[in-house]
Amino acid sequence: MKAGVWKEKGRFVVEEVPTPHPGPGEIVMKVKYCAICGSDVHRAFVYGMLAPDVMLGHEYSGTVHEVGQGVTRWQVGDRIVGGGGTPSPGAPTRRRPDRYSARTVGLASNVSLGGAYAEYMLMKDWQPLPIPEGISDVAAALTEPCATAVHATRLSGIKLGDKVGVIGVGPIGLFILQCAQAAGASKTIVADPSPERREAARKLGADVVIDPRKENTVEEMLNTTGGLGPDIIFECAGATVTLDQALTAVKREGRVIYVALSWEPTPTLPVEWVGREIEMKCVYAHYPYEWEMALDLMTSGKIKVDSVMVRPGDYFPLDNIQQAFEKCVNPDDQIQVVIVP
Repeated sequence: MKAGVWKEKGRFVVEEVPTPHPGPGEIVMKVKYCAICGSDVHRAFVYGMLAPDVMLGHEYSGTVHEVGQGVTRWQVGDRIVGGGGTPSPGAPTRRRPDRYSARTVGLASNVSLGGAYAEYMLMKDWQPLPIPEGISDVAAALTEPCATAVHATRLSGIKLGDKVGVIGVGPIGLFILQCAQAAGASKTIVADPSPERREAARKLGADVVIDPRKENTVEEMLNTTGGLGPDIIFECAGATVTLDQALTAVKREGRVIYVALSWEPTPTLPVEWVGREIEMKCVYAHYPYEWEMALDLMTSGKIKVDSVMVRPGDYFPLDNIQQAFEKCVNPDDQIQVVIVP
């Protein structure tokens, strides 16, 4: 089969690799879509933090292609999303170490069976979830980042009527915007330099949309909340200035939820905001049951994906994976880039 294999910083190569076959308790998925995650872009493509000859890709959907001995929960042709399942009793599980570093360890545990920038993907039979009726295959491929947004929102402590800011409305930021609306936010305020992402936020019902290239993000967040600041701000950009913006703009005794994976030092001036006794909480990834919550929110229509977040020009064939990653490093008008094996 063909697979996009990461070789070194800044370089993917499409190679012929052995097609996987399932052993007992395993299935092989025929991958239909695999979305490119920002963590793959930065951890591998930009900074070269993984060992070479790795097959990446962890936001994917497809169909069951082959089942192994003893597998009863799946049949060939079933539509599935790659993750969110609960390990069988007694199955080995992974736990992040106490001194886990997202920079040096990252997604290494996700590539033990190969990644989904490939035509086929080997999985344990408990790993995937069924794609509900009414959810497209490309929307299902984004269940993983949606589950990350669900996780961040649940840990934010949001209350009915809270005013919520979101700095950075890429895929996860747009999902958080919709999660906050579903959780009862009375006003949502977003900031992003990309016109396409700002327009997507408007389509999804953001109340205030800020262009930080022309407006002062902190001042606008204060102006639109009566000078108090949002109750909660989700920092989803990871730029050098955005953490300080969130800490400066948030309301007295408010909370900043740090979702982004910033790879550069992020300067801030604590004396500016420490007297307001604000809190900051970091969030990372998700729990398996939050995948099912994400699918439920999509099914109910409270979270929208199709046409808003993935547009015709955002799809790349597997043979063009190098160009797709280069586009992600130097984004212009895309929101979510998707590989089609």
